[in-house]
Amino acid sequence: MKPFESCDIQFLYRNKMEEATLSCEKIPDDENGESHKTQGDTTVIEGQNGVIEEKKEFVAPAVGMEFESYDDAYNYYNCYAKELGFRVRVKNSWFKRNSREKYGAVLCCSSQGFKRIKDVNRLRKETRTGCPAMIRMRLVDSKRWRILEVTLEHNHILGAKIYRSIKKIGTGTKRKSQSSSDAEGRTIKLYRALVIDAGENGNSEAIGREVRNLPNHSSQLNLKKGDSQAIYNYLCRMQLTNPNFFYLMDLNDEGHLKNVFWIDGRSRASCGYFSDVIYIDNTCLSSKYEIPLVAFVGINHHGKPVLLGCGMIAGETTESYSWLFKAWLTCVSGSCLQTIITDRCKVLQNAIAELFPRAHHCFGLSHIMKKVPEKLGGLRNYDAVRKALVKAVYESLKVIEFEAAWGFMVQRFGVVDHEWLRSLYDDRARWAPVYLKDTFFVGMCSARPGDTLHPFFHRYVHKQTPLKEFLDKYELALQKKHKEENLADIESRSSSSTLKTRCPFELQLSKVYTREIFKKFQLEVEEMYSCFSTTQLHVDGPIIIFLVKERVPGEGSRREIRDYEVLYNRTAGEVRCICSCFNFYGYLCRHALCVLNFNGVEEIPPKYILSRWKKDYKRLYIPDHGSNNNPVDGTNRELWFNQLYKSALQVVEEGVISLDHYKVALQAFEESLNRVHDVEEKQE
Repeated sequence: MKPFESCDIQFLYRNKMEEATLSCEKIPDDENGESHKTQGDTTVIEGQNGVIEEKKEFVAPAVGMEFESYDDAYNYYNCYAKELGFRVRVKNSWFKRNSREKYGAVLCCSSQGFKRIKDVNRLRKETRTGCPAMIRMRLVDSKRWRILEVTLEHNHILGAKIYRSIKKIGTGTKRKSQSSSDAEGRTIKLYRALVIDAGENGNSEAIGREVRNLPNHSSQLNLKKGDSQAIYNYLCRMQLTNPNFFYLMDLNDEGHLKNVFWIDGRSRASCGYFSDVIYIDNTCLSSKYEIPLVAFVGINHHGKPVLLGCGMIAGETTESYSWLFKAWLTCVSGSCLQTIITDRCKVLQNAIAELFPRAHHCFGLSHIMKKVPEKLGGLRNYDAVRKALVKAVYESLKVIEFEAAWGFMVQRFGVVDHEWLRSLYDDRARWAPVYLKDTFFVGMCSARPGDTLHPFFHRYVHKQTPLKEFLDKYELALQKKHKEENLADIESRSSSSTLKTRCPFELQLSKVYTREIFKKFQLEVEEMYSCFSTTQLHVDGPIIIFLVKERVPGEGSRREIRDYEVLYNRTAGEVRCICSCFNFYGYLCRHALCVLNFNGVEEIPPKYILSRWKKDYKRLYIPDHGSNNNPVDGTNRELWFNQLYKSALQVVEEGVISLDHYKVALQAFEESLNRVHDVEEKQE
């Protein structure tokens, strides 16, 4: 199965459908072969015994379902009808005047309406009852057929009884139906598969325990009865109500849900801005939560976590993670991923090496340090070992210092053969800050004591949270995060920050940075006064190495003096400190500022003012979609949608600054919509 061909599960099924020939015969739109707003009679599909018994497993039509073509949608409804025991006919069809391309249709139960007056005296038995069952669908901008209205209720008997009045099919048709019965069965099974839950095959709790006791079991999600249908209903509803919503589902051979991925429209837009550094949050998997949730998390222009996508996978396997990463990649085209942060997990490491070979994969240091009590707590001299480990990790400025401090720790405390410490040392290049100074983190690292990567849903999900409850909390969490970001935008633009020094650097960036980022940078400016000496160590042409001395907190109330080497290139305007604060956090450190100040530089060079921290970042920065994807000259409707959505989102974000902004933005939207309608009327 190739699950990455489309954002809707019906497209996922389409690959299988093309391999199977349905016995459902497509019929003309009406009796006369004409289909523009006319009614017609149709040939029907003969019902089969036993269908009614399985109908509870079939995916019923739902608003928001999408199909690649009209034929796919028609075949689906026909198969659904056969499963329940009724016949289908085309009630209405709509075509464009010029191209005669079909763009809308209503499929209904054959018992819809009543016999015409002129046909009352005919011998044919009356079968129409005014049945309301129907689906209305339309060709949408993405060139897909979407169900817009559904009525499932019938006002007559369904099943085998109704077929007694149906005339027999022709010989040729019946032969075709029999020869393709296996293929049809496979196709209908695919439509039914989505609502088959683990709990329906026996006791759900027993099955859940069995899955958890098998570490290599990854054939299906560990869900309770009704969870699969709940997921599907939720995703269909979100796709209908949330612009640019995207989801993919992966089914196993038995039709059970294996993996699922989804991302809302705002998160998709955020990917264009903040997907340079991401954190794969698999806390729910590693900590054995009720829901096997995996979240893609970035950092926004306020330095706060932003959701970039969500998924649930059957198990911690390379196959499952690879599927999830491929799903994410299908909807973040144009993103420039540089760094991926994860827990220490071998299967994750393998999947990332396969899907993101150019990205720098690092292990979250905060995750490692949280495990210290668990892994080392049994040691006789635990406190001393922990203190030595913290010192080696956070205070080493050079690799040689880290190696020496680590060697001293394991030798002095006799833990050379400790399995966890030894494996940690082997992976040191992926988690120890001293080895990651050239890696771009923009604040998602944990290079200082106290830094931590919190799970994105840590206040909304606990170990016993059931899936249905999470789906409700998911929307609440996102609404709260979006509200916080909007308020932070308004605060950053409408109010000026209070200055605490006379340093020109502070004044310069108070006008540029968002409020939260400026506070962090302002602390570096204040701490310049802890640096009491800046001297030259070495000169090589335009390159000078400076030594900056700083008083830092030591044990107890004591303060220690530490030396920091800073490289400064006068010609290129480059400055780089050995603490690598700029790569770790995205702004210059106090040591680099001291060197700039020492050399008479009054403004921070533009290369050290990241656009992603600016107040107007989303307004000024347009994600690059590549020169080959010009939405004006191309025919890619999905690309058009993405670009229009991002542009509209910028207007929305600017429109909430004030009441005047809101009125102008709303008027602009109304005028734009009227102009678009004018174009549509001219084409017709």
